[in-house]
Amino acid sequence: MAVVEITKKPTNGQEVTALKAAPEVGGKLQEVTNKIHSAKNLDEILIDLKNDITSIFEVDRVTIYVVDGVRRELVSRYKSGTDIGEIRVPIANMSIAGYAASKQKVVNVKDVYDEAELKSIDPALRFDSRWDKKTKFTTKQVLAVPITFKSFLLGAIQLINRQDGNPFSPHDEQDAASLAKTLGIALYNQRRMVKARPTKFDYLLNNSIITSKELEKAIAQARSNKEPVEALLIREYKVPKKDVGTSLSKFYKVPYEEFTDTAPIPGDLLKGLKVPFMKNNIWVPLREEDGQIIIAIDNPTDIQRIDIVKGLFPGRDLVFHVASREDILAFIKLFTTEEKELGSIDSILEQLQAEEEEMEEEMQGVGEEDSAVVQLVNKIILDSYARNASDIHIEPYPGKQNTKVRIRVDGACAVYQTIPYQYRNAVVSRIKIMSDLDIAERRKPQDGKIKFKKYGGKDIELRVATIPTQGGMEDVVMRILAAGEPIPLPKLGLLEWNYKNFVDCVIQPYGIIFVCGPTGSGKTTTLHSALGYINKTETKIWTAEDPVEITQAGLRQVQVQAKIGFDFAAAMRAFLRADPDVIMVGEMRDKETTSIGIEASLTGHLVFSTLHTNSAPESITRLLDMGMDPFNFADAILCILAQRLGRTLCKDCKEEYTPSEDEWKELVREYGDGDTEYFYTKNPDLKYSDEIKINKVKGCDRCHNTGYRGRMGLHELLLGTDEMKKLIQMQAKMEDLRGQAINDGMTTLKQDGIMKILGGNLDLIQVRKVCIK
Repeated sequence: MAVVEITKKPTNGQEVTALKAAPEVGGKLQEVTNKIHSAKNLDEILIDLKNDITSIFEVDRVTIYVVDGVRRELVSRYKSGTDIGEIRVPIANMSIAGYAASKQKVVNVKDVYDEAELKSIDPALRFDSRWDKKTKFTTKQVLAVPITFKSFLLGAIQLINRQDGNPFSPHDEQDAASLAKTLGIALYNQRRMVKARPTKFDYLLNNSIITSKELEKAIAQARSNKEPVEALLIREYKVPKKDVGTSLSKFYKVPYEEFTDTAPIPGDLLKGLKVPFMKNNIWVPLREEDGQIIIAIDNPTDIQRIDIVKGLFPGRDLVFHVASREDILAFIKLFTTEEKELGSIDSILEQLQAEEEEMEEEMQGVGEEDSAVVQLVNKIILDSYARNASDIHIEPYPGKQNTKVRIRVDGACAVYQTIPYQYRNAVVSRIKIMSDLDIAERRKPQDGKIKFKKYGGKDIELRVATIPTQGGMEDVVMRILAAGEPIPLPKLGLLEWNYKNFVDCVIQPYGIIFVCGPTGSGKTTTLHSALGYINKTETKIWTAEDPVEITQAGLRQVQVQAKIGFDFAAAMRAFLRADPDVIMVGEMRDKETTSIGIEASLTGHLVFSTLHTNSAPESITRLLDMGMDPFNFADAILCILAQRLGRTLCKDCKEEYTPSEDEWKELVREYGDGDTEYFYTKNPDLKYSDEIKINKVKGCDRCHNTGYRGRMGLHELLLGTDEMKKLIQMQAKMEDLRGQAINDGMTTLKQDGIMKILGGNLDLIQVRKVCIK
C-alpha cells in the first residue's frame, strides 16, 4: 500500500479527500503489482498494463522502458492497430527517461519546454520534442523513475502530464518509485526464466531486441512456412543479421560465420565433395587456418552430421563454426558456379583428378575445349569480372604448396581461391594458349591479350603478363579491360579550383595537356572524361590507345599494334595527315612520340596524353630529361594533372563524428607538411570546433565489413602560367617548379585528399596509402 503523508494541514473538505485517496491508490497499486508478477511475457508488462497505471496516477500517458544492453538504449513497445511498434531512446541526457536511467535517480520536471528548469537538473539535459511534433501531443509535466533490481539497471518508467494540470507531487514520486521497484523484480524474474530454459535466441530476448510474444509468433510462422526461424526474424521482424549471428554464437559457444561474396574459394578443400550432399546436410568447408579446416554448419551440436563430415577429411583437424542455413547455401553457390554453362568447382576438380594420371607435368589435353582446366580458367575470369576486379594474379608455389589466385578490387588485393598444386602448370599453359603465347617458353617474361568472347561468352578483354618466378614457376597477371562509358567531367571528384582551371585548359584551341600517375590511377578515364566534354560535331578527335578500353561515339579511336611497327609515334604521324582538331595519345613513353606531340600542339592542335610520373612538377623534369626542347615545351604546355585513386568510405555505413583536437592538429600538420599555419592561410574559414564533422569506417554487408566501397580521385593541377613557362625555359629544379605551382594555386595530392577527408569521403589512412606529398 502507498504511504501518504500530509505535511500541511488542509481544509476539512480537502483533508477527507486526501485521506480517502491514500488507500484507494494503494489498493490499485497492489492490484497492478499482482498483475505484473503474474505476467507471462514482457509484452503484457509493456503494453497491456499501461492503461491500469495511467488510471492509478491520473496521467495522460505512461511509458515503460526496458534496457537493450547491445545498443545501450531504452526500448518501449506500443500497439498501433494490430501492429506493435517500438520507441527507442539512448541511455543518456538526450531524453528525460534516458537521463533518469543513466543517473539512476528520479527526475520530476514541471515544464519540459522550460530550458532553465532542465539546466537546473543538469546543464546538459535536453527534451527531445520530435515525438510531440510527430504525434501532435504536447508534453508538459514528466516524472521519470529508473527501474532497478539490486545494482542492475533494467529500465525506466515515465509518467506524462497529470490530468489536473498540476506538477507531480512527492507522493507521486513515492508511488512511482514503489511501482518501479515491483517492475524491477518482475523484469529480473523474466530474465531468470529465460536463462533457465536456454534457447538459440536468448541473446535477443535478454537484450530486448525481440519479445517472447514475437519469438513465439515467429517460431509458429516459420514452422508453417517451413523455413528457418532466423530467416524470418531478419526478414519480418527486422532483427539485424549480426544480432542473430551473435545469438547463435553464444548458444552454440562457437564463432559465427556471416556470408560474404569476397570469401576466397577453397578449391583444394572442395575436391571430391558432392554439392547436393553439402546442400542437403547444410554444411560447407570455408578455409584452412593454422592447420585446421573451418567448417560452417547450421547446428554444431548435431553429432551425426559432424561424424559424417569428419569422415570426409580423415586425419585432418576440423573446427566447426555456426552459420545460418541461407548463408551456408550462399557459400556453396559462391564456391561452385555463377554461370549456367560452367560446371561447379567440385565437378571441375573431380575431372582434374581423373585426368591427373593421364597428364604429364607439362600439359596434355589442355587445348581441348571440354577440359576441366578450360572450365576452371573461364570461371576464374568470369567470377573476377562479376566482382568488379581490375586484376587477376595466378601465383604458383614450388613443391606441394597450392596455387593461390588473388584478385584486386578497389585497389586492394584479396584471395579469391586456391588451386591444388598438381594443376598449376596446366592453368598457366591454358592462359598462355588463350593469349597466343609460347607455352614452351618458361624462362622469359611474355605479354599478350585475351579476347574472352570466343572462350566464355562475355565481351571481356584481358591484358596478360607472364613472369618467371623462383622454383621454376611462372606467375600470370591478367588485367581486365572491360569496355565502359566515359564518366562526365563534373563527376570526377575534382575540387572547385581544379575543376574550373582544368576545364579552362581543355577548351583551349591548341596546346598540350598531360595526366600523370602510376598504373591503375585512372589516367585514361580522366582523359576520356575531358574528351567527352569537348566531343562536339564540329571537332575532329583522333585517339591512339593500347588497348581501347573506353569507347565514345564521335571519337575516331585507333588500336596501336607495336608488333607490326604501328606504335604511338606512327599513329601520331598518321593523325597529323588526317585533319585533326584534337589528338589523344595513350602514353608518351619515348622521345619520338613526345616530340611529335609537342610539335602537333605548336601547329594548332590540342594534344592529350599520359605520363607515368609521381607528381605534376616531376613530369616537367622527366620530359626535359628525355631531351625535349625547353622553349618548345614551355610554349606548348597548358597544364599537367597528377592523380591517384583512394578507397572511399562506404556510403551506407560510414559514421559521422567530431575529431578530437589531436586528430585535427594531425590533419593540419599533414596539410602543411609540418607547417601548421599554412592550412589556416589556405583555408581561413576552417577553425577547430564542435561543428567540424568527418567520417570514419564502420563496416556493413554492402562493403563486406571493410568500411570502404569504391574509389575517388585525388588531384594536383599544375598550370602553364607565364612564370611557370619561364622556369621551364631555364630548366629550373623540381623544387622551384613545385614552389611556383603552389604559388599559382596548386593544391598537392595530399592536400586534395585532406580536403576530401573534411568532405566526409576519405580517411587519412587511405590518403597516406596513395600519396606522400
